[in-house]
Amino acid sequence: MLKKISIIGGDFRLVSLAKMLEEEGVEIYTYGMEKIENKYGISCTSLEEAISKSEIIVAPIPLTSNGETINAPFSENQILVKDIIEKVDGKTFIAGAIRQDAYKMMEGKNIQVIDMLKREELAVLNAIATAEGAIKIAIEETMKTIHGSNILILGFGRIGKVLSNMLKGMGANVSCEARKNADLAWIKAYGYNPVPLEKLNENLENKDIIINTIPYVVLDESNLNKVNKDTLIIDLASNPGGVDRQAVKKQKLKFVWALSIPGKIAPITSAEYIKDTLYNVVEEL
Repeated sequence: MLKKISIIGGDFRLVSLAKMLEEEGVEIYTYGMEKIENKYGISCTSLEEAISKSEIIVAPIPLTSNGETINAPFSENQILVKDIIEKVDGKTFIAGAIRQDAYKMMEGKNIQVIDMLKREELAVLNAIATAEGAIKIAIEETMKTIHGSNILILGFGRIGKVLSNMLKGMGANVSCEARKNADLAWIKAYGYNPVPLEKLNENLENKDIIINTIPYVVLDESNLNKVNKDTLIIDLASNPGGVDRQAVKKQKLKFVWALSIPGKIAPITSAEYIKDTLYNVVEEL
């Protein structure tokens, strides 16, 4: 049973999470939300105070974008990743997309670490919000309907699967790139056009929209030369992304790097997903 929890930083998803948990009788302590007018829980004056109040510490999803400070858009101060890690010894630390350098900082410490984005239930549900957000961007940034558009999706993981299904349902001509033969077979079975990675260069022309979900550079300067100037490229992958941003700028291609979409387009629904996953985690602990 979850009785009390400390929430450090985070976007509107964690603000909404604090509200939901408080309404369900959980004692909430927060730090790094000073700019929120209608705060929930008890606002702590220091990081040390917030962490000391609970055995479970929830931090942002993703934890950090630059590797040094946590994502805390509503904080008046920068909160260093290393400062949190130094103070959560002996506690359960829950965040999302925790980087390897952060794990190294935790070595030798008594910290039970849980990366929420490695939880399948949250990752799958987050893919829904991410896919909807990508479609929203596609509608806003192009002058064509999704119906009848030629759309290429790079990667056939959780997001790629959900996104391709939604786009096909809207009448798009969907192509999906994948490396594994098994994925290519499923792509074909679902009625999409399969694109093996080694044949990517041959399938970049005449696309209205290209959406990347792969977290390493797939579209580099050499294959970006194949992309039409009026093609919209959307990158959903976290830093460093899957598109060579310098090459995109050099070639004057239309490009949107869309990060943390669930927290931007569906923070309340995303907070519900996080809450349910958090309860699962606590029950397992």
